[in-house]
Amino acid sequence: MPTLERLVEDGHDVRLVVTQPDRPAGRGLKLSPSPVKQAAERLGISVAQPERIRDEPAVAQILGEGPDLFVVVAYGQIIPASLLTGPRLGAVNLHASLLPRHRGPAPIAWAILEGDQQTGVTVMQMDRGVDTGPILAQAAVPIAEDETAASLEARLAQRGAELMVETISRLQRGTVQPVRQPDEGATHARRLRSDDGKLNTEMSAREIDRRVRALSQSPGVWLTLPAGDVKVLTGHLAAGDDREGLPVVTSEGVYVLDRVQPAGGRSMSAAAWARGRR
Repeated sequence: MPTLERLVEDGHDVRLVVTQPDRPAGRGLKLSPSPVKQAAERLGISVAQPERIRDEPAVAQILGEGPDLFVVVAYGQIIPASLLTGPRLGAVNLHASLLPRHRGPAPIAWAILEGDQQTGVTVMQMDRGVDTGPILAQAAVPIAEDETAASLEARLAQRGAELMVETISRLQRGTVQPVRQPDEGATHARRLRSDDGKLNTEMSAREIDRRVRALSQSPGVWLTLPAGDVKVLTGHLAAGDDREGLPVVTSEGVYVLDRVQPAGGRSMSAAAWARGRR
């Protein structure tokens, strides 16, 4: 969404926004539009929501706009070759990592899980591979020690929007030199699974800390304790005489639970949950 807003602010003629169909959300499972659809409607831009972007009617509708450039940000489907080569300037993608590290669908979470000290954003020319196209521009972003996936995603989205408008201006002037991605250093940030969020005290405190910061929003993290299973919402590494929260002794170090949510219950302080379980 920040990229769309910056493109409009920068004076680009955005003719069509392509996003996923409305999906059920919330307790009532009411159909809800994606944030980018809401932004497009607010900006007065036409919206297309094909179930499959590779279907002929979707391709015909998109190419029918006569695009000079196709900009892709976190779309979630494989883009067909006809769309990659159809626009005059081709198709560019904003990826939330310093490629070739963390190719794939979950680069932000894996940067935290792997303990990276920095990540970044890459604007690349799209090809038929998965995040394998030539690099047009990159910008590094440091990862704070207490960084969560949500906070890092927000910072990367803003920096990525800036980098995208800068790169498009250079593309229009013909001053961008694509650089082939090296094979060395390439990693795959696979899709996250619920099992990734299962914690246990045989892990080190640092590993638990990274998993909570990376996965607490999605798919969620759970810890099994003598008092029962509990969903961990927030916590921190123990430091000195740490008297707050619920300390958990691990295979290496102590991790302190701050806020938790028991199965079928509401969010509460870990200390209050522990007192209730005696």
